[in-house]
Amino acid sequence: MKKYIVTLSDAERTQLTSLIQTGKHPARKLLMARILLKADASDNGEGWSDSEIAAAVETSTDTVARTRQRLVEEGLEAALTRMHSPNSARKRIFDGAAEARLIALACSKAPAGRVRWTLELLEEKVVELKIVERASDNTIGRVLKKTFSGRI
Repeated sequence: MKKYIVTLSDAERTQLTSLIQTGKHPARKLLMARILLKADASDNGEGWSDSEIAAAVETSTDTVARTRQRLVEEGLEAALTRMHSPNSARKRIFDGAAEARLIALACSKAPAGRVRWTLELLEEKVVELKIVERASDNTIGRVLKKTFSGRI
């Protein structure tokens, strides 16, 4: 017996169907939308089991179960979006503003005597400019990877 039963309204089904069929969206958001549409036990829904959904969308049954639970407990928007856990072991060093300043720095002209910025140079400069208190070159590389696709 399923503990969390997904029952979508017509408006929610329309929203999820539109999300899947139009525009560009993160892969995880599309996956969650597909899971919820397959799990819908309302009259218009398919009402599949967790194992059937997992096989159809190529994910784990745990992911399907967690998605059901988030929808029932927190609502549709929470089920579709990924949130940073406040209980994670490490706090984020770069928030949105600091990340933007790092990207601007990496896009700026390299220091005198250098052809381009290195991760080590960026590491020193972000601390010198007080963008962040401290950061490793690995952290800077991870932040920039999203933007530069490994060109640094």
